[in-house]
Amino acid sequence: MAPNARLDHRNPLVFDTHELGRRPGALQRLTRTIDAPKDLGLQGVIGVPEGAPVELELRLESVMEGVLVTGTARAQAEGECVRCLEPLELDLEADFQEMFSYPDADDRGRVKAEPADDAEEDEDRLFLEDGLFDLEPVLRDAVVLALPMQPVCQDDCPGLCSECGERLADDPDHHHDAVDIRWAALQGLAGSLEDGEKDEMSGAEAGVDEKQEK
Repeated sequence: MAPNARLDHRNPLVFDTHELGRRPGALQRLTRTIDAPKDLGLQGVIGVPEGAPVELELRLESVMEGVLVTGTARAQAEGECVRCLEPLELDLEADFQEMFSYPDADDRGRVKAEPADDAEEDEDRLFLEDGLFDLEPVLRDAVVLALPMQPVCQDDCPGLCSECGERLADDPDHHHDAVDIRWAALQGLAGSLEDGEKDEMSGAEAGVDEKQEK
């Protein structure tokens, strides 16, 4: 991906490689804690809350064609269990490695005689801009790959009761007596007959009481 806008060195996810120079083999190690950008993770599923601390450990290595960046991001992700819908927290560790190419070098590190204008060739490449690179797109990809697509609060979470929605982990003995639908109509009829008999008995008792009073 070719650079479209100038990078701001004040952005905590923008890093400066000038100290390396263009000396193949030169190394630089960096640590930095940043505030998580918005929508870092799987939107609507699990992710690092905006503004939460993200610890970065980076290794910058100068090579012929650019700067090879290897690193690890650590943070705490928050989401919801897909089985029981309870909130959950997850310690996240995302590893990544990306090459940031010099804009004036080809894929073999040779300086181009003339600047190339091949959009297809540069489509999947990330570039240095005035010695700076933006780690945000790399970080986002790494975090998405490191997060579970279907997070659970525990591996054996039983989920929710399909009939009443109660969380089964809170009541391991939870169950509902199954009723055979073939008998449901008869049970309803039996209930109606019992109610009718009770009404008749109440009426008969009322008649007896009236006779006794007379």
